[in-house]
Amino acid sequence: MAEKSQAPQASKDALFVGDDLALDFINTRYGVGPAQRECFADDASVLAWLKAAGVLPEDVDEAPRGLLKLALRLRESAKALIGAARSGNEADAAVVNHVLEAGRAARALEWDGAGKAFRATTRRRHDDAAGLLEPVAQALVTLLTETPLALVRQCEAHDCTLLFHDMTKSHRRRWCSMAVCGNRMKVAAFRSRQKTGE
Repeated sequence: MAEKSQAPQASKDALFVGDDLALDFINTRYGVGPAQRECFADDASVLAWLKAAGVLPEDVDEAPRGLLKLALRLRESAKALIGAARSGNEADAAVVNHVLEAGRAARALEWDGAGKAFRATTRRRHDDAAGLLEPVAQALVTLLTETPLALVRQCEAHDCTLLFHDMTKSHRRRWCSMAVCGNRMKVAAFRSRQKTGE
């Protein structure tokens, strides 16, 4: 039985700074120590994040059972796969492959009465957790197979764990976001220089 959710709200802690759906998904858990944030508390919070990310079909208003559990497994797998790919090591892709297979869109042949002809239709599955998470798994596949992994970086702020795809022309992006970490780190560096100059 699906868990009913009343107009799920995206976690106020969710950040979309990765410039990639898969990286934003991994970034749903970030920070260190007492500042660590977890955006996924239950099935409804995962549903809300998918909606905020723009990948939740409009007609979905209930979180299928097991969405949180599968989302957490997919997130850990995605993080491990990116780490392995960056270091040139093999890693187990079973969770991602499960989501890709179980969540695959269904193709059907239908009669189009107006056009008086058959047409092929594709329907994304959204009645189970894998169906809802399949766009994230697809984004991860694209990231791992089509993106130079040297452009997948972690924010340089000492207390930030956020990942991002550096799409700047110069490929010199250092921060997850100037608003989140960039300004804070520049102010800290300025203050440090002021203290040593006294």
